Amino acid sequence: MKMVIHISSAMQDPVIARVILGTGVEINVDRANIDATSGEIVLEVPIDACNRVARAFEREGASVSVLEHPILRDEDECVHCGACISVCPVYVFSFADDWRVAMDESKCIHCGACITACPHAALKIVSE
Repeated sequence: MKMVIHISSAMQDPVIARVILGTGVEINVDRANIDATSGEIVLEVPIDACNRVARAFEREGASVSVLEHPILRDEDECVHCGACISVCPVYVFSFADDWRVAMDESKCIHCGACITACPHAALKIVSE
């Protein structure tokens, strides 16, 4: 399960390491964008440990959003041109046998490249 962790500059401790050690859950960092004032980290967490990991991050002072559906496609706007396929770094999009664009949203790392590339603004990142 994907989750987004938001941290502030007030958090100086190694938060991810503390959560891994405290929960015993193996966590994969899909994407991280951290600067001097804040940070956003997209993690892949085993589905059976999602709630435990989310609570551990919240105890550390981070805010957590679980991404059950990280990206939405407006079917009325999508023309299945494939622009999203060419820019997605983790292959969320592909052409199906009928040449329509298929999505495997479980791969999404919330980078936003597809949003920028879509000529019809048919894609939207969701922060649940």
